[in-house]
Amino acid sequence: MNHPQPSPGPVLLFDGECGLCQRIVRILLRLDRAGRLRFAPLQGPRAQDYLRAHGLPTADFETLVYVPDWARRNEPEFLVRTAGVIAALRETGGLGRVFAAVLRIIPGTWRDAAYRLVGRWRYRVFGAWQPRPLARPELAARFLEGVETVRRLGTESR
Repeated sequence: MNHPQPSPGPVLLFDGECGLCQRIVRILLRLDRAGRLRFAPLQGPRAQDYLRAHGLPTADFETLVYVPDWARRNEPEFLVRTAGVIAALRETGGLGRVFAAVLRIIPGTWRDAAYRLVGRWRYRVFGAWQPRPLARPELAARFLEGVETVRRLGTESR
């Protein structure tokens, strides 16, 4: 499926139906004051195209995928699980960089084991996402899928 080419920069693909994942995206939106990081739900067409192109699961949303430069998305450059979280936090700058540095201290195998454990329990603890408006309407532009997908996932400002 062909989509218009968005501007270059990092994109975080996340489970758009997960309450915890949506909350994390909202935290990243607040931390990223420069607006460098963009987002797309794993269930959306652009993320699905990306997952298929790189041989990643298209129906298993147990992990996020960080793409360092969406303009070069045809290249097999991506990070998953906590490596993706750390990269996204670093991209936000400021306090996000501090959180990323703290997470990097923990060995990757331990971080990813904790990530998988949280992944198994996230719907039981945090539930499915209940639509809520974004803090600022202009934040909807940070989602690759556009207004319709943002609305369907309940992230559009009202």
